Parts: sequence; C-alpha cells; structure tokens
Amino acid sequence: MALAIDVITREVSKRLEELTRGFYEVISPPIDMYEEGGELVIVADMPGFDKDKINVRIMADNTLAISAEREIKTTQPVYLAQRPKKIEKRIRLPVKVPKDAEIIGKYENGILTLRIPIEGRVKVKIE
Repeated sequence: MALAIDVITREVSKRLEELTRGFYEVISPPIDMYEEGGELVIVADMPGFDKDKINVRIMADNTLAISAEREIKTTQPVYLAQRPKKIEKRIRLPVKVPKDAEIIGKYENGILTLRIPIEGRVKVKIE
C-alpha cells in the first residue's frame, strides 16, 4: 500500500511541476510599462535567458510580442523544475507606435529594457 501511495505522490508531483512550469511560461516575464520623455519604456525581468535567444516584435495591431527560449541542462537528479524553458508574451500597447520607429532594446543582468517612441510625441533637443 505504501509503495502505491509513493508512486501516486511522485506522479502527482511530476504533473504539478509540469503545470507550474506551464503557468510561468504564460505569465512570464513580469513587465513594468511607463511613459518617459516621449517614449514608452518597457522593463521585463528575464533572468537566465541568452540575449541572442530573445525575440521582440511590434505587430501591425499595436501588440508587443516577446518570446525567448533556453535549455536547462543538468546531469544530476532533478527534484523540482519550475523555471520556464520558454516565454511567449503578447501585450496590447497603450499608445500608438510610428511605423518607422527606432526601438532601442537593452538586455543587462537579466532585465530587458525597451524604449519605444510614441506617435505624435516629439523630443526637442535643446543645445
């Protein structure tokens, strides 16, 4: 009887781990979005991802799409694995972005920062 309970417990734990990882793949990365100096600034926490594996696009419907993948390897026994292997996030932007906008992206210390010009806002450079 105890053996059957151990097997059931392991299977439930494994399924819960898969569901937890899936949950984080849907809600990740956590994002802050604010306006600063005529730009929309988006800050996304993405620790552990290689910047070459991060893709950012602004879709025709004014939606921001962030995706990334990573491989998590270990040669040791794994007792719990909840960190997401991939991220697929889409966010409707609250402002209009010019079609020819020059978007600046920076990935540093696991944080992706995007600076997106806002349509109709013009920066005035004072010399």
